[in-house]
Amino acid sequence: MSEATPHTVVVLAGGISHERDVSLRSGRRVADSLAERGHRVILRDPDASLLQFLDETRPDVVWPALHGASGEDGALRALLDALDIPYVGSTSDPSRLAWNKPTAKVLVSRAGLQTPRSITLPRDTFRELGATEVLARVSASLGTDLVVKPAQGGSALGVGIIDSADDLPRAVVDAYTYGDVALIEQRVRGVEVSVGILDLGDGPFALPGVEIEPRSGVYSFEARYNAGETRFFVPARLDDETSQLAGETALRIHETIGLRHISRIDLIIDDAGVPWFLEANVLPGLTETSMVPQGILATGRSLGEVYGTLSEVAIAEAAAGR
Repeated sequence: MSEATPHTVVVLAGGISHERDVSLRSGRRVADSLAERGHRVILRDPDASLLQFLDETRPDVVWPALHGASGEDGALRALLDALDIPYVGSTSDPSRLAWNKPTAKVLVSRAGLQTPRSITLPRDTFRELGATEVLARVSASLGTDLVVKPAQGGSALGVGIIDSADDLPRAVVDAYTYGDVALIEQRVRGVEVSVGILDLGDGPFALPGVEIEPRSGVYSFEARYNAGETRFFVPARLDDETSQLAGETALRIHETIGLRHISRIDLIIDDAGVPWFLEANVLPGLTETSMVPQGILATGRSLGEVYGTLSEVAIAEAAAGR
C-alpha cells in the first residue's frame, strides 16, 4: 500500500479479554505506523455499537489488533465476513483452530511435525475423577518436567513451568483461572524461537526467527511486555541449516492450519536442532517488545510499509472474492 493511495483503516484494539492492555499497545502502534504512511486511521475499542458503526462507515479495511478470545477465536472475523468488510488476518475457521492449542497440536502432529506430548484436562474431569488421582496419572505418563497452560489464550497468562509433581496441582488451578481446559505438556528444553509469517501478496514467507532469552529464565507475561526483562536476538543464534529448518517448519504450520496474511509460530529448537511446535498466534503481539515487529525490521522493511501492504492485500482479496 503506497502513500499515494490512502485508505480508511479501522484498527480494533482493547476488548474485554485478559490481554486488553497488550491489545491497546499493539493497536496504537499499528495505527501510528499506518497514519505515518498517510492513511486515515480510526482506532476503535469494540463495544455494542461497533457492528452498526462499521456497517454505516464502510471502511476500506479493518485491522483487528485484538488479543485474546475477542479477536482471535474467529467470532469477530465471521461477523466481518457477514458485513462484507475486508480485514487483515486469518479467516474465522483457521482462527478457531489455532486459538485452541490442543486442536492446533493435533493438526501439526498429523502433518508429521514435532510437538510435545501432552494431556488436555478439562476442569470437569479434574473435579469428577478426583484431582489427586488424575494428576498422579498425568505425572506417571508425562513425567514431572512439565509446562501447564490454558488451552486457549496468549501472553503466557496462566502458564506454569514445573519440575516437581508437588507443583502440578497449583499450576493446573492457575491455568483454570484463564479457562476451563488446561493443557499439560512435556517440557522440551532448548532455544525458544518465534517465527513470524507474512504474505504481502506473493505467498507466505518466514521472517527471520527471533530468539528469546528471558532474564528470569521463564518467558512470562512480565518478561514479554516489560522492556529489559528479555534479551532478543534477531536473527536467532542458530546455524544456517537449523535456522532454515525453523523457518520452513513455521511456514508449514501456518499453511497446515490455514492461516492468512500474518501469524507467529512459537517453537523450541532442541539440542539436536529439531523444531518443536508450541503454539500458533493468529494475531501476534505488535507492541514495541513483540517478536513479529522485530522480525519485520530485521528485513529492512518499515512497519508502516508492511502493515499498509497487508491492508492492501486484504482489500484486493476481498474484491476478488477470496
